[in-house]
Amino acid sequence: MPTILIVEDDAATLEILERLLAIYSYEIITADDGMKAIALARTAQPDLIIMDMGLPVLNGWQATYRLKAMPITKHIPIIALTAYALTGERLRCIAAGCDDYDTKPISMERLIAKIEFLLKRSSNTDSVRTSA
Repeated sequence: MPTILIVEDDAATLEILERLLAIYSYEIITADDGMKAIALARTAQPDLIIMDMGLPVLNGWQATYRLKAMPITKHIPIIALTAYALTGERLRCIAAGCDDYDTKPISMERLIAKIEFLLKRSSNTDSVRTSA
């Protein structure tokens, strides 16, 4: 069962994500700010991270940049989650190191498709790395 780290400071959004992703049999761990997300990603090694970009303490762009800069966490796919649906916002998230981008309000069908794609891509990359 893949583990997903949800990094979200809004309790209502976090609860919705937790409940809906549990339906799809994902194991869920959570953090409510960017610093906690980095620490948890390093220790728990989740299969994927859903990163709210507007976080306290350390925002999602800063946390993503740091996670992608560390050898121990750079392989973990990250989906940016933001309330801003502007084209520039998507580019900013990708430039920070996010592997994909989604907007609030959340379309679970769209988000699940992105999660499944990134998990499959990640497992294929892991297979190539271990067989090389």
